[in-house]
Amino acid sequence: MFQCPDKTCQKCPRLLAFRQENVIKYPTYYNGPVQSFGDLTAKVLIVGLAPGLNGANQTGRPFTNDYAGDVLYPILKKYGFAQGNYAKRADDGFELLDVRVTNSVRCLPPKNQVTGEEVKNCGAYLIEEIQSMPNLKLILTLGSVAHGAVLGVLGYKKAAFKFAHGALHVLDKHKLLMLNSYHTSRYNINTGVLTYEMFEDIVKKIKTLI
Repeated sequence: MFQCPDKTCQKCPRLLAFRQENVIKYPTYYNGPVQSFGDLTAKVLIVGLAPGLNGANQTGRPFTNDYAGDVLYPILKKYGFAQGNYAKRADDGFELLDVRVTNSVRCLPPKNQVTGEEVKNCGAYLIEEIQSMPNLKLILTLGSVAHGAVLGVLGYKKAAFKFAHGALHVLDKHKLLMLNSYHTSRYNINTGVLTYEMFEDIVKKIKTLI
């Protein structure tokens, strides 16, 4: 059975050092590699970038207590992929239905920027997670980093599958579909790169594909 990395993980020295700093600065925060959210039996895997300082790094659940989750989770619920009330806490009772959510890098990175080496290190967990999902049909990548991470662990050339919002890629060797979306970050919403309507269209598309 797949297991996410825990607080003993020391693969990335930069992230480990930053984590140790934050244990001191924010002693009540989770401050560790964030566990995936949702069942391994899900048909859809959503892959983001990395935990946010006051979001998943605080709560210990992906996209929880940050702006990106405020966009993501209510829309998933609206289209039948979740139930309960999203209250921005890991213990709020909110449940995902046929969806699992994770990140390319499981630890909080300084300035929200990850390195290629860190994506590669966490890739060992990502590929094991994908292989542990027997019903997986579609991977939704939020942003180009997640897009590249998925292609990398599955052994596809990035040049053959260019990232574009709304682009659908067929990963023949693995009998999977990969759908791209801009990340649901505050920056993307505030600048109009992504709108709520655009992301709703992505989620509606998923319903038709699975």
